[in-house]
Amino acid sequence: MKRFRLAALSLPALLLALPAVADEQGSKTGLFNTRYCEILTLNRNGLKAKATVYNTIGFNDCPASAWNGIDKKAATKQLGADGLDMNGPRYWLIDGIKGKGVSATGKTITVNGIEMGERATLDVSLKQALGGRKLYSPNEVKRETVFTFRAGKPVFELKDPEGNVYRMQSYSQIVNKKETLEDLAGLGAKLKLPKGWTYSTRVLDKDYDLLATGLAYVVQDDFQNTYQRLPKP
Repeated sequence: MKRFRLAALSLPALLLALPAVADEQGSKTGLFNTRYCEILTLNRNGLKAKATVYNTIGFNDCPASAWNGIDKKAATKQLGADGLDMNGPRYWLIDGIKGKGVSATGKTITVNGIEMGERATLDVSLKQALGGRKLYSPNEVKRETVFTFRAGKPVFELKDPEGNVYRMQSYSQIVNKKETLEDLAGLGAKLKLPKGWTYSTRVLDKDYDLLATGLAYVVQDDFQNTYQRLPKP
């Protein structure tokens, strides 16, 4: 049977957008610049597949030595999956999150000493599962969430030729393994932006809640940093 390679943009973009961990009120705060990692598994079922996401939030900060030491082939076998993708390390640029969609199974896994909790599952087509990465291309994410950005914190934004603004929700150390929060101010000079796109940064002067009421639009840049579209004024 052909081994699957999870779509590096479509599935992580879908699942990153889900609430990573929730308390009794279905919310989580204090996330800004918090490190986390995810493992996504894929299991074929006819012409469709089931994707499951596990992440470290609420368990640990994804220790670098253990994460880097994961053998994907062995982990795929351990979890009984047809395919597996490692998504991280990542760092949140939101301060808080509220929403629906968190898995309530309570299931946990431990891979190379890293404990993770099951956060969400979804059914996907094989086309989605085997799809490739399309940078700066909006992906539709079905979810209901509120991302809170606090006053006094920096935000990093892309703007497309149509005037749509996408705000970074998490930055990644997948491509640039040394990327830090401080590096994001100068990130624009390193991006291979499509014609008409711009990158900018500023500090918020008041709190901002970014709502997704059933559908969100998410893009990634050259470094797999993830952004969500803001509603137009």
